Amino acid sequence: MKLHHALLAAVALGAVTAPNAHAAEKKHAKSHQSHAKAAPAKDAGLKSEVDELKAEVAALRSELRAQHDTTAQTQTQVATLQTETTTAAQTAATAATKADTAVAKAEAVQVATAKTDKKVATMAWAGDTKVSALAYFNASNINQQADGVKQPSNGTGFNVKRIYITVDHKFSDVWSANVTTDISNVIGETAFGNYNTPTANTSTGAISQIGDVGKGLYIKKAFLQAKIDPALIIRAGSADTAWIPYMEGQYEHRYLEMTLTDNYKLAQSADWGIYALGDLAGGLLSYQVGVVNGTGYRNVKVTKSVDVDGRLSAQYKGFYAAVGGYTGRLGNNVQGAVVDHVAYRLDGALGFKNTLFNIGGEYVYAKNLQSVTKTTEDKYNGWSAFAQYNITPKWQVFGRADWIRYTPNIATGASVSNYYWNAGIQWQPAKLVDISLAYKRDTTFNLGGGTMTAQYLGTGTLGGANYGTYDEVGLFGYFKF
Repeated sequence: MKLHHALLAAVALGAVTAPNAHAAEKKHAKSHQSHAKAAPAKDAGLKSEVDELKAEVAALRSELRAQHDTTAQTQTQVATLQTETTTAAQTAATAATKADTAVAKAEAVQVATAKTDKKVATMAWAGDTKVSALAYFNASNINQQADGVKQPSNGTGFNVKRIYITVDHKFSDVWSANVTTDISNVIGETAFGNYNTPTANTSTGAISQIGDVGKGLYIKKAFLQAKIDPALIIRAGSADTAWIPYMEGQYEHRYLEMTLTDNYKLAQSADWGIYALGDLAGGLLSYQVGVVNGTGYRNVKVTKSVDVDGRLSAQYKGFYAAVGGYTGRLGNNVQGAVVDHVAYRLDGALGFKNTLFNIGGEYVYAKNLQSVTKTTEDKYNGWSAFAQYNITPKWQVFGRADWIRYTPNIATGASVSNYYWNAGIQWQPAKLVDISLAYKRDTTFNLGGGTMTAQYLGTGTLGGANYGTYDEVGLFGYFKF
């Protein structure tokens, strides 16, 4: 490059000095015309060299301009690349910042999602779980007599006879579970005779301090259910038996009084066992059959045999009918026990209900319920009829009448007959709350069979040497949520 610049300088100098030299030669030629004529060939050669040098200078100048343009373009490209690099670096930094922010947001979203999933799972569990409660209460006056003599149970008071708390959980469309507690009166004896209801011995008149001593918490129902089909549902555990819950649904006034077989202790409302139940023909028919312990939900026993409980029912356009039965040894068939008889019970029901009224009844015949371990035999037979009329959606009048005869010893024929009835008016102040003003009357005649035991009596029995009466009037009700 330096040599090239030197040549350019020389050529440029030649180009500058050439015209002066030419002028001097011309002047010299004028003064020496004789010599000018002598060297024409030499001048022509010099001019040719000058032209060549000029051409080279022009070419070099053109090349210099091209190189200058290339350099300028290169510098522009370099500047552009530097700008782009700076911009890219700034973009990368911004992207990195955004990425960090996005990662932080993603992590926050993951944490929030985990919390949400946990809440959703909790809500799903809660959505599949139902908790409910049902309570029966009353404020009433009782007048009980044995052969015309007033009994210690007489008086006025308030009582909550039953509280049921139920937890029902659905694991899937097939599997579910139910746990229901029963809070009710405990029959026993306190250390100092406190907090109980004394009862009188009808034979001697002596006062016993055995009575209600408080409220007890029991597990009434605790079962696992598999709903394979509406026609086949399997339950394992303590669950509703076949007859009493069915009749409670037909009677609709359980809070006022137990149904016939429940009130006179002829059946259990729940028991430990395995059950199969379901609806057939689109709900026209329903059935339930169970293999049970035979001692009820409060008394779990292991025995050498089990009892069988069943029901078949039908409904059509408001009409309903059912037959039921029970057979077994009522939990008495334990090792070492002498079992003389098998107990059995036959049930029947018939009725009609619609939105205006309900009328129905049930019949029961039972044998050896009290004589499984005795040599003698006993029997029960009785009926119950009930009716209600809905005056308005919130007001209703109702009534019921029962008759039952208990023969402790079939061989002697001695028996006790019981006549019961109730009547009242019901008001529904809110949904799932019913309150009734009702009157109950129960009369027992001792025909050599002794006294009658009924659930509503709590700890005592009804009757005397000849007869006994029980009258109760007051407010009865229930609430459910």
